[in-house]
Amino acid sequence: MNIQNSEKFYAQAQNFMPGGVNSPVRACRAVGRAPLFIDHAKGSKIYDVDGNEYIDYICSWGPNILGHSNERVINAVTETCQRGLTFGACHSGEIELARLIKKHFPSMEMLRLVNSGTEAVMSAIRAARGYTKRDKIVKFEGCYHGHSDGLLVKSGSGLLTNSIPDSAGVPKGYTDNTLLAKYNNKESVEKLFEEHGDDIACVIVEPCAANMGVVPPEKGFLQFLREITTKYNSLLIFDEVITGFRLSIGGAQKYYNVKPDLTTLGKIVGGGMPLAVYGGKKEVMQCVAPLGSVYQAGTLSGNPVAVSAGIETLKILEENQDEIYTRLEKISAQLENAMQESGLNVNRVGSIMTVFFTGEKVKDYDTAKTADTARFAEYFRHMQDNGIYTAPSQFEAMFVSFAHTDEDIDKTINAIKSLEL
Repeated sequence: MNIQNSEKFYAQAQNFMPGGVNSPVRACRAVGRAPLFIDHAKGSKIYDVDGNEYIDYICSWGPNILGHSNERVINAVTETCQRGLTFGACHSGEIELARLIKKHFPSMEMLRLVNSGTEAVMSAIRAARGYTKRDKIVKFEGCYHGHSDGLLVKSGSGLLTNSIPDSAGVPKGYTDNTLLAKYNNKESVEKLFEEHGDDIACVIVEPCAANMGVVPPEKGFLQFLREITTKYNSLLIFDEVITGFRLSIGGAQKYYNVKPDLTTLGKIVGGGMPLAVYGGKKEVMQCVAPLGSVYQAGTLSGNPVAVSAGIETLKILEENQDEIYTRLEKISAQLENAMQESGLNVNRVGSIMTVFFTGEKVKDYDTAKTADTARFAEYFRHMQDNGIYTAPSQFEAMFVSFAHTDEDIDKTINAIKSLEL
């Protein structure tokens, strides 16, 4: 497959941006390829600057549940652009989007719009600390919650000791109040609460992990988190930046029937534009300025263009939810079955999945790390050479969209079956 133009652009990009990219995974270093430079996309397909067509299973890392360039969403955005790109002021679209979100996420009694998942999580944790008047938080190894300083913690640190930053430029003091537990391991959480319970403001978790690859919660794990945080008067935060409106129209909290105190949303909620949300119990969110003393602000928060994309996307999901989510489950299961029949180890929940190149059952960060990344790189290159666009990392998710056709699924299955590793 000819990608000469992508290679040329990548060489130029490295003169201007670190690694030639604006987000590290895009550099494709783990899979031994130059990154593709995309020219345009429509429906289930994405097209690079060399004219190659790919069936897209990255879907902009999740937002494009309807596929690329959905006509209704594009029209809504275009119409809004004619009225102005940004006001830095209130507008009625903010209310409409908030109403739609609250309808399907009733745990979000009050919410605020922000610009990114990182910002949403950072703000939710600040609100939790302000409400509880406690400093410590619990996060899980392998769960990613954005790149704010207090959450970039090295996995594998002692559960009952202060955590060590996992990035240069983050002072150790920034993570002194971040405690690490093991995902799907109740005992690790219990130990932290026994030692620090009166000081823990919140537990933050991806209710279905998707940043160490897709790793679903074991039965009873999320309910356990709900119970132990209630027992110690801590808050439970669900980071649903990926799972929100994807596992179901009510996200993972509806899918698993567990109600958190605070929720963060992103990806789909912005319809492909930069937008995210945090919200939850009214008494917690009333601590946020201007009602309370927890400060958070943003010039572009509630940007009308992003809001219009989010509104139209959520309306489409709401109007067609039975058809969309039934279809997503059906075609995702077809892909999962084909992978399993080909001897691949796959974790799937709804329309997100990951192929792990390990003989272990992947249930947490330790088992995810047993994956053979060299074999994954071979898999990635095989799929790309067969016109399938997947995440260039063993530890990312594969996203299925409503735009994927039966023909797309058949072609993908054929590529999977022809895989020789």
